[in-house]
Amino acid sequence: MSTKIRLSRGGAKKRPYYYIVVAHSASPRDGRYIEQIGTFNPMLPKDDATRVKLDLERAKHWLSVGAQPSDRVARILDANGLMKRVASNNPDKAKPKKKRVEREKAEAAKAEAKAKEAAAAAA
Repeated sequence: MSTKIRLSRGGAKKRPYYYIVVAHSASPRDGRYIEQIGTFNPMLPKDDATRVKLDLERAKHWLSVGAQPSDRVARILDANGLMKRVASNNPDKAKPKKKRVEREKAEAAKAEAKAKEAAAAAA
């Protein structure tokens, strides 16, 4: 079974605190994990030294045996120099989808017809 290095949420409501854990890919986010290798507190300022605590040796070990980090963990590992994260780029994500394009065309046609009616009535 494949393993993932990911965040497991702890903390109170609206006060997140994450554990960096190695878990089976099928286990739930906050469920059973194999090993805890660090912590991440997003409530602290970015320049705070205690924002991310990570056992670098264990992280190296799990990466060497094939554990796949989640996107956020990959950012943390990249900041610590353990791996190189490639930034993803999806330019099509922000484009409107098919239904919205059709709806906008219909609204534009309606507005154009209304303008022609108003011009014809005024003449």
